[in-house]
Amino acid sequence: MLSRIKDRYIGNRAFYSTVIAVAFPIMIQSGVTNFVSLLDNVMVGQLGTESMSGVAIVNQLIFVFNLAIFGASSGAGIFGAQFYGNGDVEGFRHTFRFKVLLSFAILVIGLCVLRLGGIDLVSLFLNDTDSGNVALTLSESSGYLGVILLGLIPFTAGQVYSSTLRETGRTVVPMIASVAAVFVNLSGNYILIFGKFGAPQLGVRGAAIATVIARFVECAVIIVWTHTNSHKTPFMQGLYKSMRIPAKLAGQIAVKGAPLLMNEVLWAVGMAVLMQSYSLRGLNAVAALNISSTVSNFFAIVYMAMGSAVAIIVGQLLGASQMEKAQDSARKLIAFSIASCLVVGVLLGLLSPYLPLLYKTPGEVRDLASAFILMSAFFMPLHAFMFSAYFTLRSGGRTFITFLFDSVFLWVVSYPLAFFLSRYTNLYILPLYLIVQLADLIKCAVGYILLKKGIWLRNIVSSGKTGI
Repeated sequence: MLSRIKDRYIGNRAFYSTVIAVAFPIMIQSGVTNFVSLLDNVMVGQLGTESMSGVAIVNQLIFVFNLAIFGASSGAGIFGAQFYGNGDVEGFRHTFRFKVLLSFAILVIGLCVLRLGGIDLVSLFLNDTDSGNVALTLSESSGYLGVILLGLIPFTAGQVYSSTLRETGRTVVPMIASVAAVFVNLSGNYILIFGKFGAPQLGVRGAAIATVIARFVECAVIIVWTHTNSHKTPFMQGLYKSMRIPAKLAGQIAVKGAPLLMNEVLWAVGMAVLMQSYSLRGLNAVAALNISSTVSNFFAIVYMAMGSAVAIIVGQLLGASQMEKAQDSARKLIAFSIASCLVVGVLLGLLSPYLPLLYKTPGEVRDLASAFILMSAFFMPLHAFMFSAYFTLRSGGRTFITFLFDSVFLWVVSYPLAFFLSRYTNLYILPLYLIVQLADLIKCAVGYILLKKGIWLRNIVSSGKTGI
Protein backbone atom coordinates (compact mmCIF):
# COMPACT_ATOMS: atom_id res chain seq x y z
CA MET A 1 0.00 0.00 0.00
CA LEU A 2 2.69 2.49 1.04
CA SER A 3 4.84 1.42 -1.89
CA ARG A 4 1.96 2.05 -4.32
CA ILE A 5 1.33 5.50 -2.85
CA LYS A 6 5.02 6.33 -3.11
CA ASP A 7 5.17 5.21 -6.75
CA ARG A 8 2.08 7.26 -7.68
CA TYR A 9 2.70 10.47 -5.79
CA ILE A 10 6.43 10.72 -5.08
CA GLY A 11 9.02 11.12 -7.81
CA ASN A 12 12.67 10.19 -7.93
CA ARG A 13 15.65 12.49 -7.58
CA ALA A 14 15.81 13.22 -11.31
CA PHE A 15 12.15 14.23 -11.32
CA TYR A 16 12.54 16.71 -8.47
CA SER A 17 15.77 18.06 -9.97
CA THR A 18 13.79 18.95 -13.10
CA VAL A 19 10.96 20.45 -11.05
CA ILE A 20 13.31 22.55 -8.95
CA ALA A 21 15.24 23.71 -12.03
CA VAL A 22 11.99 25.01 -13.52
CA ALA A 23 10.08 26.13 -10.42
CA PHE A 24 12.82 27.55 -8.21
CA PRO A 25 13.75 30.52 -10.44
CA ILE A 26 10.05 31.31 -10.85
CA MET A 27 9.64 31.06 -7.10
CA ILE A 28 12.59 33.40 -6.54
CA GLN A 29 11.24 35.86 -9.09
CA SER A 30 7.75 35.80 -7.59
CA GLY A 31 9.17 35.90 -4.08
CA VAL A 32 11.30 38.92 -4.82
CA THR A 33 8.41 40.68 -6.56
CA ASN A 34 5.98 39.94 -3.74
CA PHE A 35 8.55 40.84 -1.11
CA VAL A 36 8.92 44.25 -2.73
CA SER A 37 5.13 44.57 -2.81
CA LEU A 38 5.11 43.71 0.89
CA LEU A 39 7.77 46.31 1.71
CA ASP A 40 6.05 48.82 -0.56
CA ASN A 41 2.81 48.11 1.26
CA VAL A 42 4.46 48.47 4.67
CA MET A 43 6.09 51.77 3.67
CA VAL A 44 2.81 53.18 2.36
CA GLY A 45 1.17 51.84 5.50
CA GLN A 46 3.37 54.18 7.53
CA LEU A 47 1.45 57.06 5.94
CA GLY A 48 -1.84 55.90 7.49
CA THR A 49 -4.88 53.75 6.82
CA GLU A 50 -6.33 56.11 4.19
CA SER A 51 -3.14 56.13 2.11
CA MET A 52 -2.81 52.37 2.30
CA SER A 53 -6.48 51.81 1.43
CA GLY A 54 -6.29 54.23 -1.51
CA VAL A 55 -3.28 52.45 -2.99
CA ALA A 56 -4.88 49.04 -2.34
CA ILE A 57 -8.03 49.97 -4.25
CA VAL A 58 -6.06 51.26 -7.26
CA ASN A 59 -3.93 48.11 -7.24
CA GLN A 60 -7.12 46.04 -7.28
CA LEU A 61 -8.01 47.74 -10.57
CA ILE A 62 -4.46 47.34 -11.91
CA PHE A 63 -4.73 43.67 -10.97
CA VAL A 64 -7.57 43.29 -13.51
CA PHE A 65 -5.31 44.69 -16.23
CA ASN A 66 -2.36 42.52 -15.16
CA LEU A 67 -4.44 39.36 -15.41
CA ALA A 68 -5.80 40.42 -18.79
CA ILE A 69 -2.20 40.54 -20.04
CA PHE A 70 -1.52 37.20 -18.38
CA GLY A 71 -4.56 35.74 -20.11
CA ALA A 72 -3.48 37.17 -23.48
CA SER A 73 -0.12 35.42 -23.12
CA SER A 74 -1.57 32.20 -21.76
CA GLY A 75 -3.55 31.17 -24.84
CA ALA A 76 -0.52 31.45 -27.10
CA GLY A 77 1.59 30.02 -24.28
CA ILE A 78 -0.22 26.68 -24.44
CA PHE A 79 0.82 26.36 -28.08
CA GLY A 80 4.26 27.78 -27.34
CA ALA A 81 5.09 25.13 -24.74
CA GLN A 82 3.88 22.35 -27.01
CA PHE A 83 5.61 23.78 -30.10
CA TYR A 84 8.82 23.94 -28.08
CA GLY A 85 8.40 20.36 -26.90
CA ASN A 86 7.75 19.38 -30.54
CA GLY A 87 10.86 21.23 -31.78
CA ASP A 88 8.87 23.61 -34.02
CA VAL A 89 10.77 26.93 -33.88
CA GLU A 90 8.68 28.61 -36.57
CA GLY A 91 5.44 27.72 -34.81
CA PHE A 92 6.90 29.04 -31.57
CA ARG A 93 7.83 32.30 -33.33
CA HIS A 94 4.26 32.76 -34.53
CA THR A 95 2.88 32.32 -31.00
CA PHE A 96 5.20 35.09 -29.83
CA ARG A 97 3.89 37.46 -32.50
CA PHE A 98 0.33 36.65 -31.48
CA LYS A 99 1.17 37.58 -27.90
CA VAL A 100 2.67 40.91 -28.95
CA LEU A 101 -0.31 41.98 -31.04
CA LEU A 102 -2.98 40.94 -28.55
CA SER A 103 -1.17 42.21 -25.44
CA PHE A 104 -0.58 45.68 -26.83
CA ALA A 105 -4.20 45.93 -28.01
CA ILE A 106 -5.22 45.21 -24.41
CA LEU A 107 -2.69 47.81 -23.22
CA VAL A 108 -4.34 50.55 -25.28
CA ILE A 109 -7.80 49.59 -24.02
CA GLY A 110 -6.60 49.37 -20.42
CA LEU A 111 -4.93 52.78 -20.48
CA CYS A 112 -8.06 54.40 -21.91
CA VAL A 113 -10.41 52.80 -19.36
CA LEU A 114 -8.24 53.53 -16.32
CA ARG A 115 -7.31 57.04 -17.42
CA LEU A 116 -10.87 58.12 -18.16
CA GLY A 117 -12.83 56.16 -15.56
CA GLY A 118 -10.34 55.06 -12.91
CA ILE A 119 -11.45 57.43 -10.17
CA ASP A 120 -15.12 56.59 -10.72
CA LEU A 121 -14.23 52.93 -10.27
CA VAL A 122 -12.28 53.71 -7.09
CA SER A 123 -15.34 55.52 -5.69
CA LEU A 124 -17.32 52.26 -5.81
CA PHE A 125 -15.12 50.88 -3.03
CA LEU A 126 -15.56 53.85 -0.68
CA ASN A 127 -18.57 53.26 1.54
CA ASP A 128 -17.33 54.38 4.94
CA THR A 129 -19.65 56.76 6.79
CA ASP A 130 -16.73 59.02 7.73
CA SER A 131 -16.70 61.49 4.81
CA GLY A 132 -13.30 62.88 5.80
CA ASN A 133 -11.67 59.44 5.54
CA VAL A 134 -13.36 58.79 2.21
CA ALA A 135 -12.24 62.13 0.78
CA LEU A 136 -8.62 61.55 1.83
CA THR A 137 -8.64 57.99 0.52
CA LEU A 138 -10.01 59.16 -2.83
CA SER A 139 -7.36 61.89 -3.03
CA GLU A 140 -4.56 59.38 -2.36
CA SER A 141 -6.00 56.99 -4.95
CA SER A 142 -6.08 59.73 -7.57
CA GLY A 143 -2.46 60.71 -6.98
CA TYR A 144 -1.25 57.13 -7.13
CA LEU A 145 -3.29 56.20 -10.21
CA GLY A 146 -2.09 59.20 -12.23
CA VAL A 147 1.49 57.93 -12.05
CA ILE A 148 1.18 54.15 -11.94
CA LEU A 149 -0.50 53.99 -15.36
CA LEU A 150 2.87 54.68 -17.01
CA GLY A 151 4.15 51.42 -15.61
CA LEU A 152 1.61 49.40 -17.59
CA ILE A 153 3.68 49.88 -20.76
CA PRO A 154 6.90 48.16 -19.59
CA PHE A 155 4.84 45.63 -17.64
CA THR A 156 3.10 44.51 -20.83
CA ALA A 157 6.31 44.21 -22.85
CA GLY A 158 8.10 42.45 -20.00
CA GLN A 159 5.30 39.90 -19.58
CA VAL A 160 5.29 39.02 -23.28
CA TYR A 161 9.02 38.29 -23.22
CA SER A 162 9.28 36.64 -19.80
CA SER A 163 6.33 34.29 -20.42
CA THR A 164 7.93 33.24 -23.71
CA LEU A 165 11.25 32.51 -22.05
CA ARG A 166 9.49 30.41 -19.41
CA GLU A 167 7.85 28.30 -22.09
CA THR A 168 11.33 27.29 -23.23
CA GLY A 169 12.30 26.44 -19.65
CA ARG A 170 14.51 29.55 -19.31
CA THR A 171 13.24 30.86 -16.00
CA VAL A 172 16.48 32.34 -14.65
CA VAL A 173 16.55 35.50 -16.79
CA PRO A 174 13.11 36.75 -15.66
CA MET A 175 14.24 36.02 -12.11
CA ILE A 176 17.38 38.16 -12.52
CA ALA A 177 15.30 40.95 -14.05
CA SER A 178 12.98 40.89 -11.07
CA VAL A 179 15.86 41.00 -8.62
CA ALA A 180 17.26 44.07 -10.39
CA ALA A 181 13.82 45.69 -10.27
CA VAL A 182 13.59 44.95 -6.56
CA PHE A 183 16.59 47.05 -5.65
CA VAL A 184 15.39 49.91 -7.81
CA ASN A 185 11.88 49.78 -6.39
CA LEU A 186 12.96 49.39 -2.78
CA SER A 187 15.49 52.22 -2.86
CA GLY A 188 13.10 54.40 -4.84
CA ASN A 189 10.33 53.81 -2.31
CA TYR A 190 12.53 54.77 0.61
CA ILE A 191 13.81 57.92 -1.09
CA LEU A 192 10.60 59.18 -2.69
CA ILE A 193 7.92 58.18 -0.18
CA PHE A 194 9.71 59.70 2.81
CA GLY A 195 11.86 62.35 1.07
CA LYS A 196 15.34 61.02 1.87
CA PHE A 197 18.72 62.27 0.53
CA GLY A 198 17.28 65.65 -0.40
CA ALA A 199 14.43 64.28 -2.52
CA PRO A 200 10.92 65.68 -2.05
CA GLN A 201 8.56 63.74 0.23
CA LEU A 202 5.98 62.48 -2.29
CA GLY A 203 4.03 59.90 -0.27
CA VAL A 204 1.93 57.57 -2.40
CA ARG A 205 3.05 59.35 -5.59
CA GLY A 206 6.63 58.51 -4.67
CA ALA A 207 5.66 54.84 -4.33
CA ALA A 208 4.10 54.94 -7.78
CA ILE A 209 7.14 56.62 -9.37
CA ALA A 210 9.48 54.03 -7.85
CA THR A 211 7.28 51.19 -9.16
CA VAL A 212 7.20 52.65 -12.68
CA ILE A 213 11.00 53.03 -12.79
CA ALA A 214 11.42 49.46 -11.55
CA ARG A 215 9.05 48.19 -14.27
CA PHE A 216 11.18 49.83 -16.96
CA VAL A 217 14.36 48.33 -15.50
CA GLU A 218 12.84 44.83 -15.35
CA CYS A 219 11.54 45.09 -18.90
CA ALA A 220 14.88 46.35 -20.24
CA VAL A 221 16.86 43.51 -18.67
CA ILE A 222 14.61 40.82 -20.15
CA ILE A 223 14.38 42.32 -23.65
CA VAL A 224 18.09 43.15 -23.94
CA TRP A 225 19.12 39.64 -22.83
CA THR A 226 16.66 37.97 -25.21
CA HIS A 227 17.87 39.94 -28.24
CA THR A 228 21.58 39.68 -27.44
CA ASN A 229 21.56 35.91 -26.85
CA SER A 230 19.96 34.73 -30.08
CA HIS A 231 22.00 31.50 -29.99
CA LYS A 232 19.96 30.58 -26.91
CA THR A 233 16.72 32.02 -28.27
CA PRO A 234 16.60 30.95 -31.96
CA PHE A 235 12.97 32.02 -32.22
CA MET A 236 14.15 35.65 -32.11
CA GLN A 237 15.92 35.36 -35.47
CA GLY A 238 13.80 37.22 -38.01
CA LEU A 239 11.05 37.65 -35.44
CA TYR A 240 10.07 41.20 -36.41
CA LYS A 241 10.72 40.95 -40.15
CA SER A 242 7.03 40.30 -40.40
CA MET A 243 4.17 40.21 -37.92
CA ARG A 244 2.19 37.87 -40.15
CA ILE A 245 0.71 34.82 -38.45
CA PRO A 246 -0.77 31.91 -40.44
CA ALA A 247 -4.54 32.36 -40.39
CA LYS A 248 -5.19 28.77 -39.35
CA LEU A 249 -2.82 28.97 -36.38
CA ALA A 250 -4.12 32.41 -35.37
CA GLY A 251 -7.62 30.99 -35.40
CA GLN A 252 -6.57 28.00 -33.30
CA ILE A 253 -4.85 30.22 -30.75
CA ALA A 254 -7.85 32.56 -30.66
CA VAL A 255 -10.26 29.67 -30.09
CA LYS A 256 -8.13 28.19 -27.31
CA GLY A 257 -7.01 31.55 -25.93
CA ALA A 258 -10.36 33.35 -25.81
CA PRO A 259 -11.64 31.35 -22.83
CA LEU A 260 -8.34 31.95 -21.03
CA LEU A 261 -8.43 35.68 -21.67
CA MET A 262 -12.09 35.85 -20.63
CA ASN A 263 -11.30 33.75 -17.60
CA GLU A 264 -8.47 35.97 -16.38
CA VAL A 265 -10.41 39.19 -16.93
CA LEU A 266 -13.63 37.90 -15.41
CA TRP A 267 -11.76 36.34 -12.50
CA ALA A 268 -9.88 39.58 -11.79
CA VAL A 269 -13.06 41.65 -12.08
CA GLY A 270 -14.77 39.08 -9.88
CA MET A 271 -12.09 39.49 -7.22
CA ALA A 272 -12.54 43.26 -7.46
CA VAL A 273 -16.31 43.05 -6.94
CA LEU A 274 -15.74 40.62 -4.08
CA MET A 275 -13.55 43.27 -2.49
CA GLN A 276 -16.27 45.82 -3.18
CA SER A 277 -18.73 43.63 -1.26
CA TYR A 278 -16.29 43.31 1.62
CA SER A 279 -15.71 47.09 1.55
CA LEU A 280 -19.33 47.58 2.66
CA ARG A 281 -18.01 46.67 6.11
CA GLY A 282 -15.87 49.84 6.09
CA LEU A 283 -12.35 51.10 5.36
CA ASN A 284 -10.91 49.03 8.20
CA ALA A 285 -11.99 45.88 6.37
CA VAL A 286 -10.41 47.15 3.14
CA ALA A 287 -7.14 47.97 4.92
CA ALA A 288 -7.05 44.63 6.75
CA LEU A 289 -7.73 42.64 3.59
CA ASN A 290 -5.00 44.60 1.82
CA ILE A 291 -2.49 43.68 4.53
CA SER A 292 -3.61 40.06 4.49
CA SER A 293 -3.49 39.65 0.70
CA THR A 294 -0.07 41.30 0.44
CA VAL A 295 1.40 39.08 3.15
CA SER A 296 -0.35 35.92 1.92
CA ASN A 297 0.75 36.51 -1.68
CA PHE A 298 4.35 36.41 -0.54
CA PHE A 299 3.83 32.94 0.91
CA ALA A 300 1.68 31.85 -2.04
CA ILE A 301 4.71 31.94 -4.34
CA VAL A 302 5.15 28.21 -3.68
CA TYR A 303 1.91 27.06 -5.29
CA MET A 304 2.11 29.78 -7.94
CA ALA A 305 5.55 28.58 -9.04
CA MET A 306 4.40 24.97 -8.94
CA GLY A 307 1.44 25.88 -11.15
CA SER A 308 3.85 27.38 -13.68
CA ALA A 309 6.00 24.26 -13.45
CA VAL A 310 2.94 22.13 -14.25
CA ALA A 311 2.19 24.27 -17.33
CA ILE A 312 5.79 24.03 -18.60
CA ILE A 313 6.69 20.42 -17.78
CA VAL A 314 3.34 18.81 -18.57
CA GLY A 315 2.80 21.03 -21.62
CA GLN A 316 6.12 19.99 -23.14
CA LEU A 317 5.42 16.30 -22.45
CA LEU A 318 2.02 16.57 -24.11
CA GLY A 319 3.61 18.31 -27.10
CA ALA A 320 6.01 15.37 -27.36
CA SER A 321 3.01 12.94 -27.14
CA GLN A 322 4.34 11.34 -23.93
CA MET A 323 0.88 10.98 -22.42
CA GLU A 324 1.62 8.42 -19.72
CA LYS A 325 4.62 10.40 -18.50
CA ALA A 326 2.60 13.64 -18.59
CA GLN A 327 -0.13 12.09 -16.42
CA ASP A 328 2.39 10.68 -13.95
CA SER A 329 4.28 13.98 -13.76
CA ALA A 330 1.09 16.00 -13.22
CA ARG A 331 0.00 13.73 -10.36
CA LYS A 332 3.38 14.01 -8.63
CA LEU A 333 3.63 17.75 -9.21
CA ILE A 334 0.22 18.33 -7.63
CA ALA A 335 1.12 16.15 -4.64
CA PHE A 336 4.41 18.02 -4.20
CA SER A 337 2.64 21.38 -4.36
CA ILE A 338 0.07 20.38 -1.72
CA ALA A 339 2.73 18.95 0.60
CA SER A 340 4.89 22.07 0.25
CA CYS A 341 1.96 24.34 1.02
CA LEU A 342 1.06 22.37 4.13
CA VAL A 343 4.46 23.36 5.51
CA VAL A 344 4.21 26.96 4.26
CA GLY A 345 0.67 27.25 5.65
CA VAL A 346 1.81 26.22 9.11
CA LEU A 347 4.60 28.81 8.99
CA LEU A 348 2.21 31.56 7.84
CA GLY A 349 -0.25 30.63 10.60
CA LEU A 350 2.45 30.91 13.25
CA LEU A 351 3.45 34.35 11.97
CA SER A 352 -0.10 35.68 11.57
CA PRO A 353 -0.24 37.56 14.92
CA TYR A 354 3.04 39.38 14.28
CA LEU A 355 3.11 40.42 10.61
CA PRO A 356 0.37 43.10 10.88
CA LEU A 357 2.49 44.83 13.56
CA LEU A 358 4.68 46.12 10.71
CA TYR A 359 1.88 48.54 9.74
CA LYS A 360 1.07 51.89 11.27
CA THR A 361 -2.66 51.23 11.54
CA PRO A 362 -5.23 51.10 14.36
CA GLY A 363 -5.41 47.99 16.53
CA GLU A 364 -8.73 46.91 15.00
CA VAL A 365 -7.18 46.81 11.53
CA ARG A 366 -4.22 44.75 12.80
CA ASP A 367 -6.49 42.28 14.57
CA LEU A 368 -8.61 41.85 11.46
CA ALA A 369 -5.53 41.42 9.28
CA SER A 370 -4.15 38.76 11.62
CA ALA A 371 -7.40 36.80 11.40
CA PHE A 372 -7.48 37.06 7.60
CA ILE A 373 -3.86 35.86 7.38
CA LEU A 374 -4.67 32.88 9.61
CA MET A 375 -7.54 31.94 7.28
CA SER A 376 -5.24 32.23 4.27
CA ALA A 377 -2.77 29.89 5.98
CA PHE A 378 -5.52 27.34 6.58
CA PHE A 379 -6.68 27.42 2.95
CA MET A 380 -3.20 27.35 1.39
CA PRO A 381 -3.10 23.57 0.61
CA LEU A 382 -6.57 23.93 -0.90
CA HIS A 383 -5.39 26.75 -3.14
CA ALA A 384 -2.32 24.69 -4.09
CA PHE A 385 -4.56 21.93 -5.42
CA MET A 386 -6.88 24.33 -7.28
CA PHE A 387 -3.97 26.22 -8.85
CA SER A 388 -2.24 23.02 -10.02
CA ALA A 389 -5.52 21.56 -11.29
CA TYR A 390 -6.16 24.71 -13.32
CA PHE A 391 -2.75 24.59 -15.01
CA THR A 392 -2.97 20.85 -15.62
CA LEU A 393 -6.27 21.25 -17.45
CA ARG A 394 -4.90 24.24 -19.33
CA SER A 395 -1.74 22.44 -20.47
CA GLY A 396 -3.87 20.12 -22.61
CA GLY A 397 -5.79 22.99 -24.20
CA ARG A 398 -8.96 22.49 -22.15
CA THR A 399 -9.42 26.23 -21.88
CA PHE A 400 -13.20 26.33 -21.90
CA ILE A 401 -13.29 23.90 -19.00
CA THR A 402 -10.78 26.03 -17.08
CA PHE A 403 -13.02 29.02 -17.82
CA LEU A 404 -15.96 27.22 -16.18
CA PHE A 405 -13.75 25.90 -13.39
CA ASP A 406 -12.29 29.28 -12.46
CA SER A 407 -14.13 32.49 -13.28
CA VAL A 408 -17.62 31.07 -13.93
CA PHE A 409 -17.50 29.43 -10.51
CA LEU A 410 -16.52 32.75 -8.94
CA TRP A 411 -19.39 34.62 -10.61
CA VAL A 412 -22.00 31.90 -10.10
CA VAL A 413 -21.12 30.80 -6.56
CA SER A 414 -18.60 33.01 -4.71
CA TYR A 415 -19.76 36.48 -5.72
CA PRO A 416 -23.54 35.92 -5.28
CA LEU A 417 -22.74 34.50 -1.84
CA ALA A 418 -20.66 37.55 -0.89
CA PHE A 419 -23.20 39.92 -2.44
CA PHE A 420 -26.08 38.45 -0.44
CA LEU A 421 -24.22 38.18 2.87
CA SER A 422 -22.75 41.70 2.67
CA ARG A 423 -25.98 43.45 1.72
CA TYR A 424 -28.78 41.45 3.33
CA THR A 425 -27.23 40.33 6.60
CA ASN A 426 -25.38 42.01 9.44
CA LEU A 427 -22.76 39.28 9.44
CA TYR A 428 -19.36 40.48 10.65
CA ILE A 429 -16.61 40.63 8.04
CA LEU A 430 -14.65 37.62 9.38
CA PRO A 431 -17.41 34.96 9.17
CA LEU A 432 -18.60 36.53 5.92
CA TYR A 433 -15.14 36.11 4.38
CA LEU A 434 -14.77 32.58 5.78
CA ILE A 435 -18.07 31.37 4.31
CA VAL A 436 -17.13 32.68 0.85
CA GLN A 437 -13.72 30.96 1.04
CA LEU A 438 -15.29 27.65 2.13
CA ALA A 439 -17.30 27.62 -1.10
CA ASP A 440 -14.04 26.73 -2.87
CA LEU A 441 -14.39 23.21 -1.50
CA ILE A 442 -16.94 22.64 -4.28
CA LYS A 443 -14.35 23.72 -6.85
CA CYS A 444 -11.82 21.29 -5.39
CA ALA A 445 -14.24 18.39 -5.77
CA VAL A 446 -14.94 19.33 -9.40
CA GLY A 447 -11.22 19.74 -10.12
CA TYR A 448 -10.44 16.31 -8.71
CA ILE A 449 -13.07 14.67 -10.93
CA LEU A 450 -11.81 16.45 -14.06
CA LEU A 451 -8.20 15.46 -13.37
CA LYS A 452 -9.10 11.85 -12.67
CA LYS A 453 -10.98 11.56 -15.97
CA GLY A 454 -7.82 12.59 -17.85
CA ILE A 455 -9.69 14.78 -20.33
CA TRP A 456 -6.66 17.10 -20.51
CA LEU A 457 -4.31 14.47 -22.00
CA ARG A 458 -4.09 15.93 -25.51
CA ASN A 459 -1.42 17.00 -27.99
CA ILE A 460 -2.88 20.06 -29.69
CA VAL A 461 0.07 20.57 -32.11
CA SER A 462 0.24 16.95 -33.31
CA SER A 463 -0.54 17.94 -36.89
CA GLY A 464 3.13 18.72 -37.25
CA LYS A 465 5.17 21.76 -38.08
CA THR A 466 3.61 24.88 -39.46
CA GLY A 467 5.86 24.89 -42.50
CA ILE A 468 5.48 28.62 -42.84
